[in-house]
Amino acid sequence: MASKRPFSEEDFTCSVCYDIFSDPVLLQCGHSVCRDCIQQYWTTKGSRECPLCRKRSTINPPVNLSLKNLCQTFLDHRGPLEKLCEVHRERLSLFCLHDEELMCVVCRESQQHRNHPCRPLIEIAEKRKRVFRRELDLLARKVKIIQDAKSKCYHQVEHISHQLWHTENIIKKDFKHLHQLLYDEEKAALAALTEEKNQKTQLMKDKIEKMGEEILSLSKTIIELTAKLDSGDIQFLQSFKDMLERAQNMEQKPQTDEGGLIDTAKYLGNLKFKVWLKIGQSISYTPVVLDPNTANSQLILSEDLTCVRDRDEQEEEERNQLPDNPERFDRCHFVLGSVGYSSGTHIWDVDVGDSTFWMLGVTTESVERKGTNSLPSEVWCIGYDGDTLSLKAPQESRIPFLGCEKPKRVRVKLDLDEGQLSFSDPPSKTHYHTFTTHYTEKVFPFFCNLSSISPLRILPMVKLSN
Repeated sequence: MASKRPFSEEDFTCSVCYDIFSDPVLLQCGHSVCRDCIQQYWTTKGSRECPLCRKRSTINPPVNLSLKNLCQTFLDHRGPLEKLCEVHRERLSLFCLHDEELMCVVCRESQQHRNHPCRPLIEIAEKRKRVFRRELDLLARKVKIIQDAKSKCYHQVEHISHQLWHTENIIKKDFKHLHQLLYDEEKAALAALTEEKNQKTQLMKDKIEKMGEEILSLSKTIIELTAKLDSGDIQFLQSFKDMLERAQNMEQKPQTDEGGLIDTAKYLGNLKFKVWLKIGQSISYTPVVLDPNTANSQLILSEDLTCVRDRDEQEEEERNQLPDNPERFDRCHFVLGSVGYSSGTHIWDVDVGDSTFWMLGVTTESVERKGTNSLPSEVWCIGYDGDTLSLKAPQESRIPFLGCEKPKRVRVKLDLDEGQLSFSDPPSKTHYHTFTTHYTEKVFPFFCNLSSISPLRILPMVKLSN
């Protein structure tokens, strides 16, 4: 036979006041609470919902007679010290605000608490439960914030894997190009070496053949002249002068030409340096490289990080794949250069092409990157809005260039030592403006482009004109 579980105080405890039920009522959801507790809870909450399951009640709750009788029975039979004043053996129903102590009605009249402010236990409990619930709500919000941050971390891990794959492919592609350049240079050097070897070998062969013919001719002449020695004294003396002249003409040494050997110094001297210089002539250097970690998700950067354009409708699905890291502009369509400057002079040219809306210039490292759609205040830039070319700087009004033609190329010159930032158009030799300011922190190149067709392109230095 199954044993019966004895009732405990928890079975008769109100979930609001955490005391034994007093006049318990039954809510529509099936939960029971004290009548006073639920009335105060509804008044404070402003809605008729259950404190446990939040389900609303549309009618006034009836008394839970069974539970009320059980509670009374439990109170009659529970231990004498359970939730009773240890001094007066009365039910603890009051709370002393001065001493922060529970007390019974007899304690209130005692010398210790007579002049102390006190309130009903249920009232203080409800007030402090409200405070505690607020703290619990704050903790719940903190949990949600941490969960969101955790989700972003997972997203970042996925993006890091994508960055690895993407960057590896570009590195392999660029090194393959460099390997091909080196291979072509090696092939050209070996071909030139082989060509020189063939030329000089052929010269030697021709010279050897000619020397062979000369040896045969000399041998024949020697035989003829030797025969003259035995021809008799009279004939010898008569032909002596001619034979001597003929013999002397045969004494010429064979000519040896300089440069007959391969010029190995030409091929081996500073070989790596000369190859590096030659390859360098076919590889450009861009003074500013864009930082993809700062780019708004609406922007698309080129593989070499020198071009930026807006995303078109077909590419819209990809924009949410980027993590919302702290460096990234979340609303403004901006991107920064990868390197910030604190000193020195820095120049970069930007081909703006046919973009109908663009801005470029510099901004501070602490520029606001989250939560705003407007141009940050910490920006010094030149821009075009489809109609007018204009300038903007912190705490300065927009400066329009009325009647000024839209440029195809803009040069930005940043002189941090002199505190100057100038904008010009090199092809037309037009100087737009020079801002004078002394920056108190590191500044970064700044770009904005709302055209999905025509990108802004940072030009390589080899194409810069002085």
